[in-house]
Amino acid sequence: MAKYFILFVLTILLFPLQSQKNFTLEEAVLGQYRQFYPEYTFGFEWIPNSNEFSFLNKFVFLKTSTINGEQKEIASIAEVNSSLGSSLRYFQNLTWKTKDEFYLMDEKGIYRYNWKTKTGSKRMFSPNSDNHELHSNSGRVAYTFQNNIQIVDEKGKIIYVTTNSDKNIVSGQAIARSEMGIKKGLFWSPNAQYLAFYEKNETNVANYPLLDITETPGKLREIKYPMAGQGSEKPRVGIYNVKKKKTVFITPRGKSDDYLTNLSWSPDEQFILLAEVSRSQKSYELNIYNAANGKYINTIWKESRNTWVEPKHGAHFLNNEEFVWVSEKDGFDNIYLVTIKTGESIQLTKHNFVVNEITHVTDNEVFYTATGDNPLDKKLFKVSKDKEYVCITHEKGIHQTIVHPSGKYIWNEFTSEENPRIERVISSNGEVLLDFVNAKDPLEDYNLGKTIVNKISSDDNQDLWYRMILPTDFDSTKQYPVLIYVYGGPHAQLVNNAWLNGTSLWMHWMAQQGYVVFTLDNRGSANRGVAFEHGIHRQLGTLELSDQLKGVSFLKSKSFIDAERIAVHGWSFGGFMTGTMLLKEPDLFKVGVAGGPVTDWKFYEVMYGERYMDTPEENPEGYENASLLGLTKNLKGNLLLIHGTIDDVVVMQHNYALVKSFVDNGIQVDFFPYLMHPHNVSGKDRVHLMTKVLHYILEKNQ
Repeated sequence: MAKYFILFVLTILLFPLQSQKNFTLEEAVLGQYRQFYPEYTFGFEWIPNSNEFSFLNKFVFLKTSTINGEQKEIASIAEVNSSLGSSLRYFQNLTWKTKDEFYLMDEKGIYRYNWKTKTGSKRMFSPNSDNHELHSNSGRVAYTFQNNIQIVDEKGKIIYVTTNSDKNIVSGQAIARSEMGIKKGLFWSPNAQYLAFYEKNETNVANYPLLDITETPGKLREIKYPMAGQGSEKPRVGIYNVKKKKTVFITPRGKSDDYLTNLSWSPDEQFILLAEVSRSQKSYELNIYNAANGKYINTIWKESRNTWVEPKHGAHFLNNEEFVWVSEKDGFDNIYLVTIKTGESIQLTKHNFVVNEITHVTDNEVFYTATGDNPLDKKLFKVSKDKEYVCITHEKGIHQTIVHPSGKYIWNEFTSEENPRIERVISSNGEVLLDFVNAKDPLEDYNLGKTIVNKISSDDNQDLWYRMILPTDFDSTKQYPVLIYVYGGPHAQLVNNAWLNGTSLWMHWMAQQGYVVFTLDNRGSANRGVAFEHGIHRQLGTLELSDQLKGVSFLKSKSFIDAERIAVHGWSFGGFMTGTMLLKEPDLFKVGVAGGPVTDWKFYEVMYGERYMDTPEENPEGYENASLLGLTKNLKGNLLLIHGTIDDVVVMQHNYALVKSFVDNGIQVDFFPYLMHPHNVSGKDRVHLMTKVLHYILEKNQ
């Protein structure tokens, strides 16, 4: 026995355990959601009238499972294609109709398949259609074709809902540039007797040119882009009666360019609820309309604030008489139970934290996600009509849930600092019924720097959470350069309790190059409530800069930080913050890379810009203070500006105007365009982008 032990020791000495590996930058960028993405279940769906669910195996095999874990394979995509004469790549847009039948849908058509009989049917859309919206019980599909709406009914007949010839009239698409909770433009009523849709008239919106270089000669591609203080779209809501083939319209009760948002149907199809937000976005009213004729009935909720109001969640009906509504009128997004006839309301939750989303309702309970006491988490809660609430998922981390229609079971997947991903079925009281996935760490063989998550205080003693990645070979007696990655704008939270704490793998690649990588969520960022988020009003970049400087002071207090080698990188609002930091505090930062930056808020869109800054006419001082165009003479470090040439979110005029100002002041700056890319650079070109960004920092931050 002893000789085997000696042989084992010699083996260890002669062949030491393999050290952990570094990944390449290409692996870090492309592998984030591929080779380094934790195991996960794709295509989870509850099956109607059962306690079973379906999921995909290798994308091309459909399997089912009971809550006890009994699995079976019921179909392959090859079988479906053979039966239907289709060419589906996988089980695309799977929606169950019954226990035995499901729908699949691609850009060409919709397919109905019975997995027991191995039979089905198909119905085709008009070519080049978009925004497909299925009503699963009836089988009707509404979609957009160019700027119009069509329906394929259950017999395959195409119905023309709108026939606009004026290109300024756009029907069935998301409006208001998808702000205020707007994600789509088509809304079936519960029994598919009606189709509601958004429509916008963009006649007053300026045309904006984008250069298409793919043709010879190049051509201008025009988009509609409403800049702050200028002409905006005029919305209305159409209600199409499928049987009568007639449409009635709802228009704003206030000004014609107010916003119509958060469209909801009552279960009995009698009413439509709409939140009408004033163009100033300082007030809104929740109105009830008669679905049959579109006539206004009553206003059942009003809200106003001298900063902004922003309803982001539609009504969820418990029955025909009651619905729940989310409002932050008490300082945090909370849930209210409202009676539709009287408008009387009861506050169901009184959290001092943010409700993120209502995920499911029954006749007596509301399931919702919220941060809980730690704003870095997202957990599942439920509250009953008697205002008793419980937290269902207690583990810290980010929880995603799909509640069974009965409310008895919940599909729960979550990640945390310790767990790449856990997936399971739990009961409504949180009991684990089925462990489905417990993903291994796909980075266990790789060399990652230690990540520290903690908080510092703002000037008004608010908690500012930060994330700091230390170099992989960290030695506290040495000094290291810093890369600050910043966003800083509304509706975003970069630091959380998910796996890797919300980092991108390129940040760990920088740690492998000997960098400290630092991120701080400043005031104005998401999931913190009114007091934290609304202080930025009319002065974008001011409190945000103050908080980022708190982060810099914190870094400089550490003996291992080389305070002479601090770089900054950010995109979009983060590009704006990068420019703000380098131009307003030029002595602190040696290098900056600003991607797709806002450089002057007068160039940005109406819906977002006016919410946070009012109009340029109403707030000239705020716009001037936030603009980077008059600060270019301050630049001392190296600055690389990057922009996608067909960016339709932050148009290139931002960067062009900034470059012109640098030239006017005789200041050298670097500029790099990504040809024919929109607001961000995706696909294989993202490797080129991150190589450009990070190698620029490594080269210039010496």
